[in-house]
Amino acid sequence: PHALRSAERGAERGVSRAPLASVATAVASAVAPSATAELVELEDAAVELQQWHVKQLVLKVKGTAEALALSINEVRAHVSSTERDTIVLLATAALVTPVMGRLKLSPVLGFLFAGMALGPSALGLVSDVVTTTKLAEFGVVFFLFEMGLELELERLKSVGRDAFRMGGLQVALCAVLYSSFARLVGLNAAAAVVLGGAFALSSSAFVIQLLSEKGELATRFGRASFGILLFQDLAVVPLLVVTPLLGGPSAQLGAALRLAAVKSVTALSLIGVAGRFLLQPVFKIVASAKDQTAFLAITLLTVISMSAFTQALGLSDTLGAFLAGVLLAETKYRFQIEADIAPFRGLLLGLFFITTGFSIDVPLALANAPVVLGLALGLHISKTALVLLVCMINNLKFSAALRTGLLLSQGGEFAFVLFGLAQNHGILPAPQVKLLLTVVVLTMFLTPFLNDLGADIASKIEKAKGGLMLPSTDDHDQGDYVLVCGFGRVGQAICELLTARLVRYKAFDMDPYRVARARDRGLPVFYGDARRPDVLQAFMHEANHKIVAVVVTLDSERDCTKTVVALRRMYPTASDLPIFVRAVDERHRRRLAASSATALETGPQESALLLGGALLSALGTPKDEVLKLIEDMRATMFSDRMKLIGDFRDNLAEKAQVDLSKVTLDSDPAAIEAEVA
Repeated sequence: PHALRSAERGAERGVSRAPLASVATAVASAVAPSATAELVELEDAAVELQQWHVKQLVLKVKGTAEALALSINEVRAHVSSTERDTIVLLATAALVTPVMGRLKLSPVLGFLFAGMALGPSALGLVSDVVTTTKLAEFGVVFFLFEMGLELELERLKSVGRDAFRMGGLQVALCAVLYSSFARLVGLNAAAAVVLGGAFALSSSAFVIQLLSEKGELATRFGRASFGILLFQDLAVVPLLVVTPLLGGPSAQLGAALRLAAVKSVTALSLIGVAGRFLLQPVFKIVASAKDQTAFLAITLLTVISMSAFTQALGLSDTLGAFLAGVLLAETKYRFQIEADIAPFRGLLLGLFFITTGFSIDVPLALANAPVVLGLALGLHISKTALVLLVCMINNLKFSAALRTGLLLSQGGEFAFVLFGLAQNHGILPAPQVKLLLTVVVLTMFLTPFLNDLGADIASKIEKAKGGLMLPSTDDHDQGDYVLVCGFGRVGQAICELLTARLVRYKAFDMDPYRVARARDRGLPVFYGDARRPDVLQAFMHEANHKIVAVVVTLDSERDCTKTVVALRRMYPTASDLPIFVRAVDERHRRRLAASSATALETGPQESALLLGGALLSALGTPKDEVLKLIEDMRATMFSDRMKLIGDFRDNLAEKAQVDLSKVTLDSDPAAIEAEVA
């Protein structure tokens, strides 16, 4: 009985113990045989007690479930369908990005999968799909506007060869191939144009995210991929113009193209004139007020009004947003605009991908699984082969060309826009659009795995060839670049800064393991001794290349000085070749400056900031305040050191520039000639 009471108390407290029947059996083995009958009764009572506890637990769970269901029904009775849809969509938008970040996948996939789960073909948690889709269309507008902002002239110049030669050839070949395939399977000319153009484009969101995460934007295949994507962004313009004009039962391709050309010229002319003589002055007036609300309002007004204007002309509203972004890309307001619209763009674009997921019919996709898988596999194989061919024609190594092909072999987010336009204008029926969207989503999902496969294959090829020494003749990457001597922590940080601005660089280092790791990632890093003049000459005298500056980030004072001396023997003045050096201390900085090198010494100051911050944190200073103090002091240090560079440039300019001061000339031609001479 004591054991039974103990077990019963444990069961009431929820503590996991041995079954009560086993307890009774253990007691029976310890008492006299004459008490067996009584212990059997105790065993039966213990079993009944256990069953009673289970029944009570079931009743509690059932009561809790009924109360929860009643609460949900009461909430539904008081919350409209629109409010319920809003809550579901906002909760999804809030959770998708962190969840996909943990899984190291693109949020675009998360939004698409969420739309598939919430849509009418699955759980059906969103009732008003039409209204949600209308709201999400603003996400596409802001997405195209931001794409236009990215097309600044500096970026086009930095990847001009890759963008126009490689990108143009890739888009043309892919569009012709996929349009021809569409005609072979029985689609009309209008549908073939849309399908060929849509599948010729790749996913900027996926590719740039993968390149940024892995630090491969500076690699040869990374720059090639970025250049091709940049041209694809430009190719969106004619597709957005033509697609709405191809619809209708009597649509003729030639007539549509002529009409599109007329409307495009009209739109571009009016928007260009308005942007030059109206848009920038208005932004200047609003910016002078220094009011963030007014600046955001004029930005939203610009995007929506430009979209409405092109839509009124019978063109796509997204075309107007794209052109508005292009107009503002070269202004000084570009970065502020990007920061202001980022929250709206992210939320609305997430809604767009969710509503795109609504359109994906999972049962239909499963019923046509062989077709979906065949199209996805065919798109990957054909696009990889075409991009590989284009890259090889433009003198990329096979390993870099293969990685570029695999990385760009998926369908892009612009396909969602184009297929949606085609469905709205009667070019493609809804069932075909649903299957095509499923194919694009599947190719996006496979992209990270194909990128890893390409990295493994390229790494094996590079290891088989060697290639740690000086640049080989098959590494054709023409253009100006910065030479970085030393690829340690400081050198790597400088290379990351250069990559952020799409500035080409080549680096070399004496650590073969460090060089090998960089080469495995495809970075332009080579093995070499910066102190040796012959090694420096090998870099300086490469054909089709021009070094615009040299950065020396070696660890020891002696090595830095020897490298600067060797460079100055080949290029005596700073106007011949600017040299930037990491100095060890102030004395070393002055010595390097005497050789016309821009030398900066930051070691002790940066260490002082870190140590001082740690000390303040240990003394109880709030973290935010410590970070603010460190950033303020670092900004002051940076300003002081930039003055050194400014003074250096001023001195250089005084020696080299022509005097452009105002001169009063006589009316006599002979006197003017003498004055000019």
